[in-house]
Amino acid sequence: WDYMRVGDKVYKDMDRTVAFIQGMKTWANWSDSFVDHAKSKVLFQGISPVHYRAKEWNDSEHKDCVGQTQPLPGSTYPGGPLPQMKALQTVLEGMKSPAILLDITTLSQLRKDAHPSIYSSPKGRDCSHWCLSGLPDTWNQLLNIEI
Repeated sequence: WDYMRVGDKVYKDMDRTVAFIQGMKTWANWSDSFVDHAKSKVLFQGISPVHYRAKEWNDSEHKDCVGQTQPLPGSTYPGGPLPQMKALQTVLEGMKSPAILLDITTLSQLRKDAHPSIYSSPKGRDCSHWCLSGLPDTWNQLLNIEI
């Protein structure tokens, strides 16, 4: 990010979580002010995680998602929840008409194997995008349930 603006003040850089919270508050205020909640459902897709630190899932043999072919077992991510999720929950709960959260975060954290990096060269360490079809299909199923 090159610049961020809050009100009339422009910042060269800003803590990413602070910027995320500011953006979410702006969005929530817009939703509360301009969306007719009697006629519309407001949905918010949770945070899509990355898998660049294998130590988060207690893997000392790998650096990141490259070479991962199995999801993590269980239903809890060993690295814990993303700190931004707490901020997101707080913003959503503070809305006059809270949005429905499509919480894709934890289920996506468990899918360290679902990135395209396993199909690329060692130089192509893509541990932030997702393979299609695959995990995003699950996100779409959650969306379809809500609508």
